[in-house]
Amino acid sequence: MNFQDILFEKQDQIAWITINRPHKRNAFRPQTVAEMIQALDNAIEDSLVGVIVLSGYGKEAFCSGGDQSIRGDEGYKDESGRESLNVLTFQKKLRSCPKPTIAMVAGYAIGGGHVLHVLCDMTIAANNARFGQVGPKVGSFDGGFGSSYLARIVGQKKAREIWFMCRQYSADQAFDMGLVNAVVPYEELKSTTIEWCRTLLSHSPTALACLKASFNADIDGQSGIQELAGLATMLYYKTDEAKEGKQAFLEKRKPNFQKYRGKDATMDRGDKAENVDSIHQPCCDRDTFSAKT
Repeated sequence: MNFQDILFEKQDQIAWITINRPHKRNAFRPQTVAEMIQALDNAIEDSLVGVIVLSGYGKEAFCSGGDQSIRGDEGYKDESGRESLNVLTFQKKLRSCPKPTIAMVAGYAIGGGHVLHVLCDMTIAANNARFGQVGPKVGSFDGGFGSSYLARIVGQKKAREIWFMCRQYSADQAFDMGLVNAVVPYEELKSTTIEWCRTLLSHSPTALACLKASFNADIDGQSGIQELAGLATMLYYKTDEAKEGKQAFLEKRKPNFQKYRGKDATMDRGDKAENVDSIHQPCCDRDTFSAKT
């Protein structure tokens, strides 16, 4: 896979997606986003990949949002002149990705770049990281996850401050408000991220996927419930009960689901009748009881 705007690497079950536009403080353009979507899809489909890390090249910036120099009336212009907001597609894919995602942040995470780190499951920040929004200053905003999910993390008042005031916050301030999970020296950023990835890789991938869908379902409405239900369906398909239903259909016979109703359901009618009689039979008859007394 040849990319122009990003670096994509898979090593030791970790997929690394790195925005590679340092001359623009890793601001994205449609080409950048299209490549991130392609890389993310590849990482999701690769069964050997267990964790996905999103980062920016160098120590100056994680991502400074959309490249304002190519912004048009309907989005950001690609090389053909067509305008789009394909970053919204990437946002949805990043959030619904069944594998854990970590934002590894050094330098600026501003504007649309701030939204990307918010959408990752966890954020590990270098001590030089800077977080914030600039939307109202440049005639833009994110009315989707960038505002609503942010408010879930930091609270309504703080989220409104971040968006309305367009201030920047240090890594420690972001940690205090719950925006990041850890702050480390820049020199330890990658090693710490790898350590966290290895911990995740030692855990059940199915449990992690179900947990992620459960967290998302809390605020994603029917879309989140559908995602969680899809995972539940896949788990059910792996059971003997589900396989019995499929096999019976293929063999044109009536399925036998009785054996999956519990131990009591597998007993035949004779066994049940015998057990019922034994329950109601007295331990001794009345005459015997009277003789003893």
